[in-house]
Amino acid sequence: MDLLNLVLLSIGLAMDAFAVSVCKGMGQPKMQWTNAFKAGLYFGLFQAVMPLIGYHAGLSFHHMIQAIDHWIAFGLLGFIGGKMVVDSFRCNRETNCSFGTRSMLVLAVATSIDALAVGITLGFTDVNIITAILLIGAVTFVLSFIGVRLGYVFGKRFSTWAEFAGGIILFLIGVKILIEHLSHPH
Repeated sequence: MDLLNLVLLSIGLAMDAFAVSVCKGMGQPKMQWTNAFKAGLYFGLFQAVMPLIGYHAGLSFHHMIQAIDHWIAFGLLGFIGGKMVVDSFRCNRETNCSFGTRSMLVLAVATSIDALAVGITLGFTDVNIITAILLIGAVTFVLSFIGVRLGYVFGKRFSTWAEFAGGIILFLIGVKILIEHLSHPH
């Protein structure tokens, strides 16, 4: 996987963390930069660790499913992307505005489950996993940090758009993997 696709994948994965960060920023009575840093740290760390776990799981059973790995990658990315698009249209989602450890851990795990599935997909591709997880973590950190600030300043306008865009990006990466495999079978 080339750098451009890794950047796009990182952005797509970061979008639900970004959307949650925007919602958390909306709940702040005043802008607190330590909360923006906490959001970036929790979400960035979990978005980096989960693909690593998925990657190693994908490597362990890749030999058994090598003939259909491109369909699995397409299915996982398509499903995750489609779910993000559908979820972006749901109204009245409640987000706990607390930046406490328990709240942040729950949200970090919840927003990084898709990263675990994507990590499995990365196990089927030619990717430097260290570069991938560092990029995913860094992009998520930055977007989550910015999301808290944008949520505080602009409110609800961005959270729906972010999740929708992230879903489309993940779906399109899945389509690209499928097209590349079908046009250049191993």
